[in-house]
Amino acid sequence: MKIKEVETVLKAPAPHMVGDGFRVHNFFPSGYEIDMSPFFLMDYGSKIEFSARKEPRGVGIHPHRGFETVTIAYHGAVAHHDSSGNSGIIYPGDVQWMTAASGILHKEYHEKNYSLKGGPFQMLQLWINLPAIDKMSKPKYQAIKQADMASFVLPNDGGKIEVIAGKFQGLKGNATTFTPIELYNARLNKDGEATFNFPDHFNTGFMVIEGRIKINDNEIADVNSFVHFKNEGNEVKIVAMENSIILILSGEPIHEPIVQYGPFLMNTEAEINQAIEDYNQGRFGYIEE
Repeated sequence: MKIKEVETVLKAPAPHMVGDGFRVHNFFPSGYEIDMSPFFLMDYGSKIEFSARKEPRGVGIHPHRGFETVTIAYHGAVAHHDSSGNSGIIYPGDVQWMTAASGILHKEYHEKNYSLKGGPFQMLQLWINLPAIDKMSKPKYQAIKQADMASFVLPNDGGKIEVIAGKFQGLKGNATTFTPIELYNARLNKDGEATFNFPDHFNTGFMVIEGRIKINDNEIADVNSFVHFKNEGNEVKIVAMENSIILILSGEPIHEPIVQYGPFLMNTEAEINQAIEDYNQGRFGYIEE
């Protein structure tokens, strides 16, 4: 088994606000020009304290087409509503997997009880591209609670690996995906070790949510940094230098042209123009303010 070596360890880019409720560091595509297909975008909200507020902060109604949004909660709580009639709240450890596909309107905002109390807030959102054949499929919504996740307990009190999508040590994640994707939360205790294996052509990255880790016995990655791996080799070993949480993402790239316009991710300019027209004509459905 050949080691999958680190390409680079990336520090968090300067943050910006999405709405008034989400302070995020965009690692890609704008923060760093790295190829992480099928993952098109990663907005990481490093830990921040929000003051108590009666009116919840968040992002108002906006459309999406052509991809999926995956939101992973570490601190705080977020509520969601969309034009397909789905709604839910994600608490720390939970995942919200929304397939926009042919088109959806949604809004995301701080859950009301969290908003009234305030406190620490830390989230991450991925945009996962869909292959052309699936871009106009029916929208869907997967609510994945931490309590329902497959969890592999590491030996020697090393911690655990929560499987969101894909498979680890024979345990399968609950999320259904359109292309091969591995997505886990590795929750390691100090000195805990874990070894992962991915196909050499998969685009692979580790986001250090908490703590500090050593990778393949030679690279160090601190909290709020992203580890981007080379597309060769299979095996990655990590050791937690302190109690750590690492989001593991690896996926088979989609080798198709991409045209992005704001919240639309399609293959051609014509499809973008159609998305804009469909949105303006109200074809994405309706959602209350």
